[in-house]
Amino acid sequence: MQVSSLNEVKIYSLSAGRSLPEWLSDRKKRALQKKDVDIRRRIELIQDFEMPTVSTKIKVSRDGQYIMAVGTYKPRIRCFDTYQLSQKFERCLDSEVVTFEILSDDYSKIVFLQCGRFVEFHSQHGHYYRTRIPKFGRDFSYHYPSCDLYFVGASSEVYRLNLEQGRFLNSLQTDASESNVCDINPVHFLFAMGTAEGRVECWDPRTRNRVGVLDCALSSVTADTEIEGLPSISALKFDGALNMAVGTSTGQVLLYDLRSSNPLIVKDHHYGLPIKSIQFQHQLDLIISADSRIIKMWNKDTGKIFTSMEPEYDINDVCLYPNSGMLMTANEAPKMNIYYIPVLGPAPKWCSFLDNLTEELEENPESTVYDDYKFVTRKDLENLGLAHLIGSSLLRAYMHGFFMDIRLYHKAKMMANPFAYEEYRREKIRQKIEETRAQRVQLKKLPKVNKELALKLIEEEGEEQQVTRKRKQENLPSLLKDDRFKVMFENPDFQVDEQSEEFRLLNPLVSKISEKRKRKLKILEELEAQEQEEEEEPEGKASDAESSESSDDEKGWVEEVRKQRKLLRQEEKVKRQERLKEDQQTLLKPQFFEIKEGEEFRSFKDSAKKQKLMKKTLGDRLKLEEKLGTLNVSDTTVGSKQATFKLKKSEQQKRQQEAEKQHRQERKTLRRSASHLRSKRGRGRLFH
Repeated sequence: MQVSSLNEVKIYSLSAGRSLPEWLSDRKKRALQKKDVDIRRRIELIQDFEMPTVSTKIKVSRDGQYIMAVGTYKPRIRCFDTYQLSQKFERCLDSEVVTFEILSDDYSKIVFLQCGRFVEFHSQHGHYYRTRIPKFGRDFSYHYPSCDLYFVGASSEVYRLNLEQGRFLNSLQTDASESNVCDINPVHFLFAMGTAEGRVECWDPRTRNRVGVLDCALSSVTADTEIEGLPSISALKFDGALNMAVGTSTGQVLLYDLRSSNPLIVKDHHYGLPIKSIQFQHQLDLIISADSRIIKMWNKDTGKIFTSMEPEYDINDVCLYPNSGMLMTANEAPKMNIYYIPVLGPAPKWCSFLDNLTEELEENPESTVYDDYKFVTRKDLENLGLAHLIGSSLLRAYMHGFFMDIRLYHKAKMMANPFAYEEYRREKIRQKIEETRAQRVQLKKLPKVNKELALKLIEEEGEEQQVTRKRKQENLPSLLKDDRFKVMFENPDFQVDEQSEEFRLLNPLVSKISEKRKRKLKILEELEAQEQEEEEEPEGKASDAESSESSDDEKGWVEEVRKQRKLLRQEEKVKRQERLKEDQQTLLKPQFFEIKEGEEFRSFKDSAKKQKLMKKTLGDRLKLEEKLGTLNVSDTTVGSKQATFKLKKSEQQKRQQEAEKQHRQERKTLRRSASHLRSKRGRGRLFH
């Protein structure tokens, strides 16, 4: 598998490497794989993915399971099953195929347009029917709503063959002498055809009338293009309901909006070769256009080049596997190329292992395609005295220069510059000087926050690096380069406060630890120097010195901590005295509070009670409300708990309720007295 990169876009060629002949035995194949590294490293994604001589067209079925290709010689079609990663069937034909179309979701319905004016239909079992059209055909399209096949070719007419009725219908009469390509919009089914005069005619299949004409030949001519003859239309492709891309025979690609007669953008391949294929990549808004020499991917909004590919052999057709980053080409060679571009999309489901493989290759980069070649400009060739090789097979033109064999380049450089060794020596010396400069402490690059801490870390790292070099150990990771501690040297909130109590108490300890580290490093250096000089010293001397030094360090550290504590106490006393003076100077002023309407002021005790309640936990507050009767907690049948609350009433609401109660009682007493009087009157009447 070869890897190439252009504009930082990696392209993996999965069909690179030599293919083994079919008549070799398995034993000989294994032996060749052991001997030859190229054969061992090659990837055979689909077994025998090739044609005997040349492949002309390649397509993928709508379900994505089958890849079909036609080629010569003899004329044939090969169908490859992606689920089995092998060939499913092969059928030979009577004449060469101009183009073909897959009508069904799988391989069960295929239509071939052949050179001898023949239209051949194949079903799942094989050949089904064969007919002829009046003139030689060059392209055709299938209209799904009416089941019509539209054929264009060396005639001014567009022939229509209805597959439901099984007969030819009235043809469409155009103004063109010949037509090269055609396509039907998948959204509104507008039929478009590209003519030899450089025009695109659009027809409505429902009314069989022409609805518009685009003069692409005139629009393709720009100030930079050099045209020898009238450009004809060689490729045509719809994108959605409104966009259409047109390719000319002079190497231009025009992107149109159907609502306008002027192109949105004109892209030139600069090779003067006819455009053979146009594909749309919707995820990155790219257009993939190809002529016989190069495949270009460019942005459809800006026209900026995304990447490009130049295969070894001429290109006949390009097929983009749907919803993936895989690209397949039919070439003027037996082997059909397969490219995988991870930026365009993931690998298809049937070869998902390619994603893991490419990730491993990115982690461990290996040699690319151009490692065996040297890129030189015209000026470099003149300096080497190889300008006379321009145009020969030893130089391959590429962009603004040429590729040449690295061995030839080294030989020419040795002859042109005999003092190359001196230049090499100077370059090595310069690299050594730069390495020593990089080891120095660069104060200019200190961070804005915690500069002293960063300087201290840099000094400690330098000392540790010297020790690790002598002992041949691995260097530990730097805190300054670690992303986890990056914010500590960028955010001012992490600034170390040297006036704080904690820092002043710990600072003596930190300083003593750094001094101990430096002394230990000096002792190690002295010991190593003594070993090199092979001088012996009495044992126990270093340990006594260390013990005495450590005891002195501890005494000094205790004294410094005591001094810092005394200073902190004195500062606290000064602050207290200043606060007392400020309190004495300030006079207490009366404060006024506003009471809301409808509320009575009792005392400040209520606010104090509320503050105490807010300080309590939620559980304590719930228990207190249960005692007061404002909360009722009960268990449910499911096992959960249900809490019901009673809202506290304000003083105004309580007064209203009391007034309503009194009013109700007065009305009850009045009713009782009235009923009592009525009963007395009734009794008196009875007695009378």
